[in-house]
Parts: sequence; C-alpha cells; structure tokens
Amino acid sequence: MLGAPSDSRGCFFVLPFPKCAGPPPGIRFAYAAMNRPYPRASSSLLVTGGAGYIGSHTLVELLAAGYRPIVLDNFSNSSSETLRRVEALAGKTLTAIEGDIGDGELLRGIFAEQARQGRPISGVIHFAGLKAVGESVEQPLRYYRNNVSGTLVLLAAMDAADVRHIVFSSSATVYRASAALPYTEDHTLGPANPYGRTKAMVEQILRDWSACDRGRRVACLRYFNPIGAHPSGRIGEAPQGVPNNLFPYITQVALGARPRLHIFGNDYPTPDGTGVRDYVHVVDLARAHVKAVEYLEQVTEGFTPINLGTGRGTSVLELVQMFERVTGVSIPREIQARRPGDIAEAYADPARATALLRWRATRTLEDMCADGWRWQSRNPKGYGP
Repeated sequence: MLGAPSDSRGCFFVLPFPKCAGPPPGIRFAYAAMNRPYPRASSSLLVTGGAGYIGSHTLVELLAAGYRPIVLDNFSNSSSETLRRVEALAGKTLTAIEGDIGDGELLRGIFAEQARQGRPISGVIHFAGLKAVGESVEQPLRYYRNNVSGTLVLLAAMDAADVRHIVFSSSATVYRASAALPYTEDHTLGPANPYGRTKAMVEQILRDWSACDRGRRVACLRYFNPIGAHPSGRIGEAPQGVPNNLFPYITQVALGARPRLHIFGNDYPTPDGTGVRDYVHVVDLARAHVKAVEYLEQVTEGFTPINLGTGRGTSVLELVQMFERVTGVSIPREIQARRPGDIAEAYADPARATALLRWRATRTLEDMCADGWRWQSRNPKGYGP
C-alpha cells in the first residue's frame, strides 16, 4: 500500500527525494523497514522510467527473479497507479521515487542512501526517455536535452557511486533503412529522426564510457516493435492522446474511441502491400532485461548491442486480421498515402540475444493480440479513473 509500513521486502512510496539529505522524517519508517536483511541473491537495481510501458512489465519480472528494483520516474508520461498494480501482481512492495534523471543531486542521494543502508545499487536499467518520433521532429531540443543530457547526468552519478553496469533501452530506429534483411547488430547505423538520433548518441556515449574503464559493462537492447500486455490485463500500454504506435491505435478503434484505423501505404513491395515489422510481446521483452542484467553480472568488460525481436516480419494487414480473428472485433480501416520516411520491411536477427542472453521470444502474435485486447477492454481509460 502506498505510504504504509512495509514488511521485510521494502516499501513503496512516491515522493520527491530531498537533495543529498536522506529521507524526510515522515518516511523514515520506509528506510527502517528496508534495513532488514534480504536473501543473499537479492541485488538492488535502479530502474529509471520504471512506471512506463516496458519498464512496468520489467519490474514484474525483476521482482519474480529476486531483484530489488528502485524506481525513479517523473511520471510525465506514466502513472503511479502502474506501480501499485505491479506490486499486486508480484506480491511484493516497491521502492519508488518521484524525480528526474536530469537531477544529479537526486541521483547521487539515491545511490548514497542505498549504500548507507547496506544495499548498494549494483546496476541500472535505463528506460527513462521521450520516445515519440513525430514529436521529436517538432521538439528536437527537448529530446536531446532529456534523452542525451539526462543520460550524461545519470552516468556521472553512477561514476560517483562506482556503479559500473547499465542496461540501456535502445531501439531499432538507430539503424539505417536497408533492403538487406534481417537486421543484425552489425548493420550500419543511420537514424532518420531526432528520436532515433538520441538513441544512437547515447549508445556512442555508453560505448566510450565503457571503453575507458575495463570494469564498465553495457548492454544496449535494441527493441523492434513491442506490443501486447501482461496476460493478467492489469498493466499495459496507456498512451496519452493519439497513439503514436500501430497496436494501441488498433485497440482504441476496437473500443470505439476512434472511428477507423489509417493504414499508410498499400503499395510497398511486400506480400499484401502494407509495411512489415517485427512485433514482439512486451513480456518477452521484459524478460530479456532480466537476462541482460544476469549477463552483465557474468562478463568482465565491454559494450554489447543486442537486438530484441522475433526474427519474423508481420504486415500491418496481417496484424489487423489476426486481431480481428482473436478478438471477434472488426476494425474499420482506410488506406492512405505512404508517410515520408517509412520503409517497406524491418525485422530482427535475434541470434545474438539467443547466444549471449539465452533468450528467445516465445509468445505468438495471437498472444500479443489477446493480451493487448484484454488490457485495453478492461482498462478503456488506461490507468485513469
């Protein structure tokens, strides 16, 4: 329960963390509870942006694996209700701090407090970042400031605390468009928009950061197209305003919240003329982050980019038709002209994830549609009232 005393698993609270001064007296009980011993296997991880779509699903998996995630989120594009639901699903409490990765004093305080309590943070999973392609074109400086500058502040705080492991939430948008498929991690980088460029810049920063100290270890997870939701229907994707991605737009049309789906282009050189992408279930993606944390605990140095996808392409029409078959809900649609910058096909070669992380996407397109619709139909307003 938010703000209630915790058992030995910790306490969940959402409050601004005071600058380098430890917790305020009103929540001192939270840290007293956290002083109790934990199993040796339990490690503390800072999870930035943990209340978001992928972050929240990853929290469930981290808790199930015995980790102690400490969530830092400014809730600019998420809700604290997400974390309450994560707690309920996991049967464990969370520690959450409301704040921004651009606040260096806040970050140093979090690392210092955890060390003082005898549970130093051993690594970071870095989800926090703005992620709308169209918005990044309209507001590029905001994206560079938040995504790139924010990461620099985070790394400086990690250095001060001698934290040397980071899993970075990257994207397949870092790749240059190519007809050579599938995309491997050695494919030429060349993002086509400011959002993708922020991801590529952070990757280069992390590569340089890891190269100057042999103990630093980085896993850059390049997502293809995560969709779906937790099978419980309790957590899922809850975009604010008009969805930027295809699948939540489909589910909102199915709800009747939007009149029809706009399909941009049916004249691509693909089997049905619509764009082909690699859709991966968000729970599979979340489990890959746990595998990446375990991987960094085993290797001794280096920077490793890793594709996360199924290795299979699905067209827009195939996804819509699968959704209709699984849910029994018809999706009105309208074909429009191609959008500038869109490409015909993109799907991953996930061999490196299999080899290094021992990870493979196991959930089907049917699972993605069923779980995504279960979430949306039970939560038509997302995490709102």
